[in-house]
Amino acid sequence: MMAKKWTIRKIIRIIWISGGLSFMAWLIYSYQAHGVDPAFLKSNKSVEVKENSDFYSFTPSAAFKNVLIFYPGAMVDPEAYVPLCRKIADKGTAVYLIKMPWRLATKGYNKPKGLQLFRDTGKTYILAGHSQGAKMAAQFVYENPALINKLILIASTHPRDISLAGSKLPVMKIYGARDGVADEKSVLDNKPKLPPATKFVRIAGANHSQFAYYGFQFGDNSATISREQQQDETLKAIMGFIM
Repeated sequence: MMAKKWTIRKIIRIIWISGGLSFMAWLIYSYQAHGVDPAFLKSNKSVEVKENSDFYSFTPSAAFKNVLIFYPGAMVDPEAYVPLCRKIADKGTAVYLIKMPWRLATKGYNKPKGLQLFRDTGKTYILAGHSQGAKMAAQFVYENPALINKLILIASTHPRDISLAGSKLPVMKIYGARDGVADEKSVLDNKPKLPPATKFVRIAGANHSQFAYYGFQFGDNSATISREQQQDETLKAIMGFIM
């Protein structure tokens, strides 16, 4: 009887461990970039693309005034944001897509200062982020208000633990009506933490993960619009805000 009980426990333990490992493997796969056209990472006569250990950069060949710095969401492969960043650059704005340590913006949100990305005082600097990246973009502005000219928060309930309500900085918050991670109610509940003039952009049918090109995120809802439509509406909102 004891041997039988031990065998049952062993089987349960094996199933539990196997299930946990399978779930972790699914999470790792889900947060990888999927469906990114390699053409977005190739330079052409209009935009120069570079990649190093700290960022992807997209630099228009024509003269430009705006520089957008983008923070990815937690654990998400930064390449998942390449299509959006490249399309912004195609419209005349230089973009730095930051690679965070351990893919966590909480660990690297001050990287742009260390990399001296604000060295040109003649430029307009826009800081943007998705999910945790948006949270830490807000934190960066809170700590460095003089460095940023505009702030874009995508699919985030933050700022929640700090307040930017007294800031004169132009802010835009983009959110999805089908987002299960940063749900609409929570997004709007924290509205008092943002400047009164903050522009809110609601994308009907949009969920959390389709703001980038990666797999379905745990806790999210299914979108009722395509990823391409969600990306197009996001791009339109961003360009209308920064130009």
